[in-house]
Amino acid sequence: MHRSFQSSTDAYANLIETYAHDRALKPGKLLHAHLIVKGLAHLTYLATKLIAFYTECGQLSNARKLFDKIPKRDIHRWISIIRAYTRRGYYQEAIGVFTEMQTEGLGINKYLIPSVLKACGHVLDQETGKKIHCLCVKKSFESDAFITSSLIDMYSKCGQVEKAKKVFDGMFVKDLVALNAVVSGYARMGIVEKGLSLVEEMKLIGVKPDVVTWNTLIAGFSKKGDHLSVSKVFESMLDNGIEPDVVSWTSVISGLVQNFQYDEAFDTFKKMMKQGLYPSSATISSLFPACMNTVNLKHGKEVHGYATVIGVVADVYVKSALVDMYAKGGFISEAQTLFYKMSETSIVTWNSMIFGYANHGYCEEAIQLFEQMEKEGKKPDYMTFIAVLSACSHAGLIELGKSLFNSIQEKYEISLRVEHYACLVDLLGRAGKLDEAYDVIKTMPMEPDLFVWGALLGACRNHENIGLAELAAKHLRELEPGSKGNNLLLANLYADIGSWGNVEKIKTMMKKKRLRKFLGCSWIEGS
Repeated sequence: MHRSFQSSTDAYANLIETYAHDRALKPGKLLHAHLIVKGLAHLTYLATKLIAFYTECGQLSNARKLFDKIPKRDIHRWISIIRAYTRRGYYQEAIGVFTEMQTEGLGINKYLIPSVLKACGHVLDQETGKKIHCLCVKKSFESDAFITSSLIDMYSKCGQVEKAKKVFDGMFVKDLVALNAVVSGYARMGIVEKGLSLVEEMKLIGVKPDVVTWNTLIAGFSKKGDHLSVSKVFESMLDNGIEPDVVSWTSVISGLVQNFQYDEAFDTFKKMMKQGLYPSSATISSLFPACMNTVNLKHGKEVHGYATVIGVVADVYVKSALVDMYAKGGFISEAQTLFYKMSETSIVTWNSMIFGYANHGYCEEAIQLFEQMEKEGKKPDYMTFIAVLSACSHAGLIELGKSLFNSIQEKYEISLRVEHYACLVDLLGRAGKLDEAYDVIKTMPMEPDLFVWGALLGACRNHENIGLAELAAKHLRELEPGSKGNNLLLANLYADIGSWGNVEKIKTMMKKKRLRKFLGCSWIEGS
């Protein structure tokens, strides 16, 4: 099969890279076998290429086996696997290998630092990032522009934008990449005005903003719902000789959708089209969340059709957004069909489908899909467990739900969140295990929120437990003093058991405090 190729290592290396790019696992494995037969697979140069190939194909165990065969002191083995893991999004694994490297006493290599810092930023591992920063100072690596920019990006992603700015201020020669990283940090933290001020300041010393800078500012102001500032940034772009591109418009559309301004989002989409700009897969994906209610689902189907026409419907993010839209809209059959036709899925896609099943009564299917996900080696995240615990709660699967809850930290090493506890309280409460649900609340390592106490109060009404209901209502009043709904729920419980005196007390208290009732609303428009 490979006779036509030169037997030189460069030719083999190029072929491995091609297979990695195409994620062609079968021919890549055949080539690997061929190299073993030829006695070339042990060469570090080819072995590192094969590590990258297997990582690109998601075959981490094969990548690790090759890594373990290369001599430990060879720095290239460490560089190859950490870079490969980071490039493919296996950030936690990349940090793990780096930690292993330090344990082996191999120190730090400046060619590795940007990859490890990138991984730290993505998983918000600020502690490892800080340690690497200290090592960089000791080794005098801070003068390296790539390392400095990576430090700024890491701190920005971890929400430490002031530390990012401090690193930026210490740069002898400030460049555009570093500026964009700081501006991105400000935008992420919701203080985009500081980002704009920094851009204006840098213009004075000759660092000119590019389209990435302006788009970051547009995204930041759009997310805040500050449409006046968005318009001003658009004007500034044009004044600086830069035309707003599809990313600029997509940022505005995404911001409008996030702020529930769905009509304005569709209008902006139409304006973009009139400007002669064709939407990208990101533009299309950003519109689908605006189409999840009954009225706008018609628009969603139209956008789905348009995505098919322009050829972006095969994109994994577009398909994931479509699955999410149909699943949340209750069109489970459509979501299911799309999901099972996908050649590549992300954790977001799996979560959307599990949530869709759970929220519309297909609890057994939700649990089966979670089990299928595990069998296929997909790693669940914290959202996956919120979805599958909700399914257990609705289906009354107490023991399975408790087992899954315990596995979150023990088996999957995912930090428990307040949402997981709310799910467990709901699971136990629905089953009438109110004392056990309250015991869970008492042992929580964080403060219970509205959803935790709300789940207990709802369960107390269903099972007529006055004592715990009063306790839950007390905590809800402290957390949400202006809400009338929780007091009404308690009043209804008193009415159910015929305690009319307590009903009257609650109503009198509500009148005195003039509590507001949060009115229900309908998405269905009148004709």
